[in-house]
Amino acid sequence: MITKQIIKIASDTKNFGLTNKFNFKSNLKNSLCGDKIKLELIAKNSKINSMKYEAESCVYCIASASLLAKKIKNLNITTIIKDLNVLKNVINNQKLKLPENFKDFKILINKENIKRINCIILPLDAVLKALR
Repeated sequence: MITKQIIKIASDTKNFGLTNKFNFKSNLKNSLCGDKIKLELIAKNSKINSMKYEAESCVYCIASASLLAKKIKNLNITTIIKDLNVLKNVINNQKLKLPENFKDFKILINKENIKRINCIILPLDAVLKALR
């Protein structure tokens, strides 16, 4: 269910818009619903300085990308990869504990949004793809 909180997160456009300045870049499309995301990551000293994204997608995907862009800033790349994989396992199993850096994703990851989980995961997969 789309809540005011999800709309507020998705409405934050601070990290929306590609700059064509990046160390890592990826594009992904959700084959189930057609959501598309492009993102650019700038890293220095093995830490992410910024994430910029553009999306042709639903509010869940945009909210996930907006939240993700805030959460990965200043994190070590190795930590991001590890935590995003744990977060994906939490989503798939719904039994594990959310990584500390990504506790705010609880807003998106719940029983009401389970049918839109692929939309929520798309930005996570795009970051993981870029960092490979």
